[in-house]
Amino acid sequence: MLKKIEETKQFLKNKTSLQPKVGIVLGTGLGNLSTEINIEIAIPYEEIPNFPVSTVQGHSGKLVFGHLNDVPVVAMQGRFHYYEGYSLQECTFPIRVMKMLGISHLFLSNASGGVNANFEVGDIMLITDHINLLPDNPLRGKNIDELGPRFPDMSEPYCRKMIASVLNIAKTNNIKLQQGVYAVLSGPTFETPAEYKYMQIIGADTVGMSTVPEVIVARHMDLPCMAMSIITDLGVDGKIIEISHEEVQVIAKAAEPKMTLLIKELLKELYL
Repeated sequence: MLKKIEETKQFLKNKTSLQPKVGIVLGTGLGNLSTEINIEIAIPYEEIPNFPVSTVQGHSGKLVFGHLNDVPVVAMQGRFHYYEGYSLQECTFPIRVMKMLGISHLFLSNASGGVNANFEVGDIMLITDHINLLPDNPLRGKNIDELGPRFPDMSEPYCRKMIASVLNIAKTNNIKLQQGVYAVLSGPTFETPAEYKYMQIIGADTVGMSTVPEVIVARHMDLPCMAMSIITDLGVDGKIIEISHEEVQVIAKAAEPKMTLLIKELLKELYL
């Protein structure tokens, strides 16, 4: 793992001299946030040593280096999922590489199904905690001490300071922002009515198929995280609003400008 990380890091350093301070993972329907980035270079995943290749519609599959609000960033335009057949170590490998490139904060986004009766399709939820229901863990196996401890603390998976800042930014800009717990399942099937009910019972507000493994790996390396989820479908009180993957992309894209503003303003607070 260390050898692969170093090989990938050196490949990227040979491509650009930019020193990113923030890593951004752009999920389903959110890849267009990269249009806000003053791009120095965009590298297709298939050209990067040891990187998987995204197979999901709506994930363009590029690693973008540039400036967002004058802050140097590296952004994943599309992520990797367990349901694509990759191991969780493979899914989270880019997070390890971004950390080794020097980032000090990680921002993540996704699309998810709401199970909170107070949520509406199109809402943005700030993730305050998560429930991991995946059948594996990206840290399973021999621990690599150079990357982090054997038993990493997860009492604050999502940075409280960044959460407070985003809530204040949302209030200032009159953006409706929900808060809640994100549960992750393996997918690729959407949830049944019984599964949605189960999510409610165990304390989740939304359910999705990503993000949690990336946060686990980030926290293993002591990297502060902030994550937001766009509610693209609902499963409440035994009723499901049926939705296709294409509709998920449309709903996510409509909410994208608000999420973009929140991220850009947070960068100002952190670095400018």
